[in-house]
Amino acid sequence: MKRVLVTGGAGFLGSHLCDRLVAEGSKVYALDNLHTGSVKNIEHLLALKDHFEFIEQDVCEPLELEVDEIYNLACPASPIHYQENPIRTFETSVLGTRNMLLLAKKHGAKLLQASTSEVYGDPQVHPQVESYWGHVNPIGIRSCYDEGKRGAETLCFDFRRVHGLRVKVVRIFNTYGPRMHPQDGRVVSNFVVQALQGQDLTVYGEGQQTRSFCYYSDLIEGIYKTMQTPDDFLGPINLGNPHEFTILELAKKVLELVPESATGGGGSRASVSRIIYRELPADDPTQRRPDIGLAQGVLGWTPQVELDEGLRATIAHFKKSLLQ
Repeated sequence: MKRVLVTGGAGFLGSHLCDRLVAEGSKVYALDNLHTGSVKNIEHLLALKDHFEFIEQDVCEPLELEVDEIYNLACPASPIHYQENPIRTFETSVLGTRNMLLLAKKHGAKLLQASTSEVYGDPQVHPQVESYWGHVNPIGIRSCYDEGKRGAETLCFDFRRVHGLRVKVVRIFNTYGPRMHPQDGRVVSNFVVQALQGQDLTVYGEGQQTRSFCYYSDLIEGIYKTMQTPDDFLGPINLGNPHEFTILELAKKVLELVPESATGGGGSRASVSRIIYRELPADDPTQRRPDIGLAQGVLGWTPQVELDEGLRATIAHFKKSLLQ
């Protein structure tokens, strides 16, 4: 039985990855300090003691565990959470990744690093291709996350060059779906929760900044396929949906899809929600869309879930969770 460690395993994406790995028959260890993750995301796995074990621990602390593969997803990924303690965010990306690389080195394990489209910063190349080095503010309010992830990529490639470690780096673009934290500050969860609760939808700037939204199941499949590639393929590789939308378009789409009968636990006002505008945050990227040619060629991977379908499933999830 393959032994697999998933750091951030109780988080939004980490918990879905644990589901995928348990389903294939691996013994999965989910490590999480529960700062942004939740035991609720993995409670259905806790009874599967032969195939799943939860370890409540910070990735910045040394870990001794004999494993064959490591998926390093541990790090707050939304601006609200990663800016809450920026020093700790940076340490999680750099020191946490170093700890996992040392563990992989000790046991001859293969490691996949979950990087981010934020390494491109506010890009001057569009769509973003993996060979682009990015346009990042190294001292801004987003730097703890952006530069932390860039540093983590550096460590992965240096461990490969110096120690011959088997590493993979994926750059994840905006991903959404069930198990997102309702207060994580990301745009999809913000809009869906606001609409379900009958609140006005908050758009920053004029809403003309663009994003590409990938449904979680497509993203998890891309991550899994990347880990299965030959050892001489390191990445980095973009994983995201190449269909691009403005934030204003997303807001209007959410208002169309949220049912008028939604209560969100506080009475129905979904039908009268408006779009309001606020000042654009510092260093907010104006464009974000992945070039996925490499993923299509190497992995045979293309996202299958279109935005309307994914939003309907996400809305249904939040409607249920907000009413509990």
